[in-house]
Amino acid sequence: MCHVCDDEHPDHAPAGPDRRKILKMAGAGLAAVPLSGVLSSGGAQAAEAFSASTLGQSPFQVRAYGAQSTGGRIAPLQIQRRALTPHDVLIDVLYAGICHSDIHAVRGDWGAPSLPIVPGHEILGRVLAVGNQVTKFKVGEIAGVGCMVDSCGTCENCLADREQICLKGTTFTYDSPDKISGGQTFGGYSDRIVVNERFAIRIPPGMDLVSTAPILCAGITTFSPLRHWRVRPGQRVAVVGLGGLGHMAVKLAVAERADVTVFTTTPGKIADAVRLGAREALLWRDAAAMQKLANAFDLMISTVPYAFGVQPFMDMLKLDATFVNVGLGEARGINPASMAFGRKSLAGSMIGGIAETQAVIDHCFARNIRPDIELIRPDQINAAYERVVNKDVRYRFVIDFASTKESGSASR
Repeated sequence: MCHVCDDEHPDHAPAGPDRRKILKMAGAGLAAVPLSGVLSSGGAQAAEAFSASTLGQSPFQVRAYGAQSTGGRIAPLQIQRRALTPHDVLIDVLYAGICHSDIHAVRGDWGAPSLPIVPGHEILGRVLAVGNQVTKFKVGEIAGVGCMVDSCGTCENCLADREQICLKGTTFTYDSPDKISGGQTFGGYSDRIVVNERFAIRIPPGMDLVSTAPILCAGITTFSPLRHWRVRPGQRVAVVGLGGLGHMAVKLAVAERADVTVFTTTPGKIADAVRLGAREALLWRDAAAMQKLANAFDLMISTVPYAFGVQPFMDMLKLDATFVNVGLGEARGINPASMAFGRKSLAGSMIGGIAETQAVIDHCFARNIRPDIELIRPDQINAAYERVVNKDVRYRFVIDFASTKESGSASR
């Protein structure tokens, strides 16, 4: 995934249904079915377009915010959401985070998007209706949706809770071929979204809803490598880039009692890094300071989304240590001999599976780890995009849809 970082271009929750049983749900029939429940209070606007007996039983139009052209401005538009299937939940969107990936996708940096494009894969909302076989959620509960909304559920990776790398193709939350409805998927910059229950995340009662959405991308993307490489107290961890993703990497590593160092290109973020819990922060253009840290780190996590020279960072790895690229920036200038002699590894990681995403939500709730966010209105999305590009956000924008709805609420 790509995230807000500061690279300059050159430079326990209640136990739920058994996961295996949920995965088997993937093969269930997809015909629209009778639904269970509607929002019980504050639902005047939620019920405006539907009666209690028909909510979600047929495809429906919703307001969204997206671009009609590659690189175009984000503006209001209408999109169609599918009728609920037996295992679907209909979610009234309350908050949606802005990920740097959204900007790249809209602007065609990774190839021309399908149009219109409605971004958003950090989604938090209240369940309005459920299919008649849903067991994971009840109407009125809070649910989250992250970077994916479907996978085959039967391949080796899906059965290993790695749905994000489904061997038959993961369906991502937006601008991805929609295997159920046809066309492409539309993301969370919208009033409502329909998703299979196994791709929705339980949000613990009492969790701060306004700041939770970014955990569904920025949180899981950094939590996953910290867990995979088994970071332990006292180990030295470096975070390269301090943005939406990087600041979560720092918070999560510090919570593991790791000794954290941040590398940034922005002098103004040095103090922020220390405030977030890092032992020290350095400008990565300071070659002398970086050389003094040769063979110092057990793990390095890069959040840089652009091409960068990786060898100076590889030189700071200990024997058998790993540099993990989660920002997906092209790693240039690798010295194979240096890697061989130090038995150092260059690896990648992309978000996490549904079980792991639930785990990071529960982890953050239990430890009161919250992203640093700035709340904006939907009509401020375009300005927010420019500020992300200019590194003028500390550290994640969250779009407030709740305040535009009588049914919206920031508490449970």
